[in-house]
Amino acid sequence: MICIVVGAALLLSALTGMARAAGLILYENNSPSTGTASAGWAALATDASTAFTNPAGMARLDRSQILVGVQPLIITSEFNPGSGTKVRGGGTDGGNAGGVLPSAGGYFVYNASDRIKLGISALSYFGLGLNYGDEWVGRYRIEKAALISASLVPAVSYRINDWLSAGVMLNLMYAYLNTESAINTLSGNDGRLKYTSGTFGVGGGVGLLFEPSKSTRIGVTYYSPVPLNFNDTPSFRNLGPIEERLLKGRSLSLGYTVPQWLMLSAYQQVTDQLALMGNVGWQNWSQFGKVDLGLTVDPINEVTKTADLNMQDTWHAAIGAQYRIAPPWLLSVGFAYDSSPFTEENRNPSMPLDEAFRYAGGIQYDWSEKLTLGLAYEYIYAGSGSLDRTNNPNYLGTLQGDYSPYNINVVNLNLIYRF
Repeated sequence: MICIVVGAALLLSALTGMARAAGLILYENNSPSTGTASAGWAALATDASTAFTNPAGMARLDRSQILVGVQPLIITSEFNPGSGTKVRGGGTDGGNAGGVLPSAGGYFVYNASDRIKLGISALSYFGLGLNYGDEWVGRYRIEKAALISASLVPAVSYRINDWLSAGVMLNLMYAYLNTESAINTLSGNDGRLKYTSGTFGVGGGVGLLFEPSKSTRIGVTYYSPVPLNFNDTPSFRNLGPIEERLLKGRSLSLGYTVPQWLMLSAYQQVTDQLALMGNVGWQNWSQFGKVDLGLTVDPINEVTKTADLNMQDTWHAAIGAQYRIAPPWLLSVGFAYDSSPFTEENRNPSMPLDEAFRYAGGIQYDWSEKLTLGLAYEYIYAGSGSLDRTNNPNYLGTLQGDYSPYNINVVNLNLIYRF
């Protein structure tokens, strides 16, 4: 029984680290709003992507349309170990743990009637991927972590009157989690742990769009939590006989919740050429930080635990502008800020999230009455990601330092076709 308890403690500890690999909401949704740093998210309502950003905004579209976009995210994340970093056998700084994350999305809105619009969105807005390699100094905490999610979101809107529209959506999400880390074995050699699982979750959302005048729009969108429950029997390599007995053959479950969030946006047409827009938002990361863990210790018994990752809710603000420099050309610029979900002492290398600053610009060209082409670029400065991890130093080592550079470059190409 003692062996079972020790094995459970080791695996639940490892799994807590895996839980931290998830947790990044992307505003970059493969649409022209990337060019405003997503300012006006819930109030723009000028193309089919409003089916996700605010389903109520579909009521403004006078005909059916489709939007498709692609946008690679080029992530640079390099850890700089400080003097307090110590681990058995030493290790490297891990180099660039980022890479290129491909992304694509599509949106369709059907003009059912003057009052009713139907929409569907296919996109990925939640995920993260890091790869430090198997020789870096934090390998006992995490080596590789990837969360890939995809959502299919049907929606419907109804125009209540000339100044108010409402919409609802259903979020059908598939998520895939893959993590790898080293095991500090009693023999002195590094073992290996790999956890891979896929799951489905269901959430939803509601939106309202107020239009007090033809030049003013105010939108609000609420996204519900999406519960995700992973389960896998981890695979191991290079374990000693004691670790084999303690760790192998035990099923691990992980339950966490994609945060609920709220976005309030405004849009103001100042002149025929110039429009201004902005956001304020909130995301419930403290809810995501409560992770349900379970370990099967024998065919009928399970050790359960709720791990607290000590995350905090985040706040968002954005401001942007659009200027029509000529009849077929529309120029966009924007800036956004998001607070950090972690303090330095609670940040972990498998999810080194910090405050984020977004700087964006874009241009759209009306090729014809039906076809619009768009190009946008966004630079995200993701903070310094300072961390100081000293928990369980004999087993995991200590990890102290920061991330520099830590940034994301986003290039977005999009196409809008109106029927």
